[in-house]
Amino acid sequence: MDTTSAALDGTFWITAGAILFLLVLSGFFSGSETALTAASRGKLRAQADKGARGAQRALAITEDNERLIGSVLLGNNLVNILATALATALFARAFGESAVAIATLVMTVLVLVFAEVLPKTYAITNAERAASAVAAPISVIITVFAPIVNAVRGLVRLVLRLFGVRIDPDSQILMVREEIAGALQLGHSEGVVEKEDRDRILGALDLSDRAVEEVMLHRSGIQMIDAEADPDVILQQCLESPHTRLPVFKDHPENITGVVHAKDLFRAVYNQIGGTEGDASLLKTFDINNVATPPYFVPETTTLDDQMREFLRLRSHFALVVDEYGSLQGLITLEDILEEIVGEISDEFDTEEELGITRNADGSYSVDGATTIRDVNRALDWSLPDETANTMAGLVMHEAQMIPTPGQVFSFHGFRFEVTEREGNRITGLRVRQLL
Repeated sequence: MDTTSAALDGTFWITAGAILFLLVLSGFFSGSETALTAASRGKLRAQADKGARGAQRALAITEDNERLIGSVLLGNNLVNILATALATALFARAFGESAVAIATLVMTVLVLVFAEVLPKTYAITNAERAASAVAAPISVIITVFAPIVNAVRGLVRLVLRLFGVRIDPDSQILMVREEIAGALQLGHSEGVVEKEDRDRILGALDLSDRAVEEVMLHRSGIQMIDAEADPDVILQQCLESPHTRLPVFKDHPENITGVVHAKDLFRAVYNQIGGTEGDASLLKTFDINNVATPPYFVPETTTLDDQMREFLRLRSHFALVVDEYGSLQGLITLEDILEEIVGEISDEFDTEEELGITRNADGSYSVDGATTIRDVNRALDWSLPDETANTMAGLVMHEAQMIPTPGQVFSFHGFRFEVTEREGNRITGLRVRQLL
């Protein structure tokens, strides 16, 4: 029997078949890893809610990505190494000393094309379908390899800890939120997601990270009713105010004794004078305190998400904000929180200037110093930082490290800021232009 016939005996074909089977397994592992990591959990959840068992399994095994990837990589490396070893032994019988080089070249091509590129390409284009299909066998593999994977995971964490790297157990939760925000920003930059849609979703995601003090109306802008004022003065103030709820104070503005709703006030006044045919002189004995409801105070550090839940629970729309010493800082309404999601809500009593942003002929913007940085960013699609200050005036003073005078100009964060108005120690007007 010659060398060629010896090389092509039954052992040769059995080994070749084993290599082919191992390549199929390698492709299965590669495609499964790509499908399970690329599949949208939202789409899988929708399919699972409709009763798809494959989607339910896929959701279950992707809860712990570290264990999933560890098991798949372990299986993939085992079959790749074994296939390469068998190929080297096979080619050694046929080609002698050059077997290693030939086996390396052939296996590289086979693994790259049929065990990596081809299955991963299919998995990416059919991620949810492929993930549902492979979830059952992969879950068995995860169970079988669990002891080895856990040992490897512990070793990896130990090595990382030696280099000062610690694994955050809540990182996956944070990653989901960051992934949504990143996808929205990417979609907006590519023209797929409208700016308004992006702002609404990001606004809803940010509610748990933003405090009441960041969106409240500062106390300097609150319209209040003096409980000691004449009834006709109080009535005139309520008629001229664009707000339906006004705080009532006694002696000094810090001493809030109640909150008056315009409808309750007008109903009480109507009853006080005796209706349409009544005597208006009876209004002189009207007491505003009989109409005011007890004030509702909240800490300035309360998150918007928590405050919105409290508003809904208490069926209230209005709260006064105090600091840690109990001093009045401002007020917040349910509308203020909703505006963080849907943008500025205007009615027939609001004016366009209330936002505090006006475009000038030269392309710059006149901005009220009390306008929040977040409102400016949303209105003009800018990205001014709001970590160190809430308002435009606060941002300028933080960066300038001083209280500027009218006419002073500053440039930072890619924008030019010119102070146009100042009242006392407050910057009330700015002209802002984006630098090219």
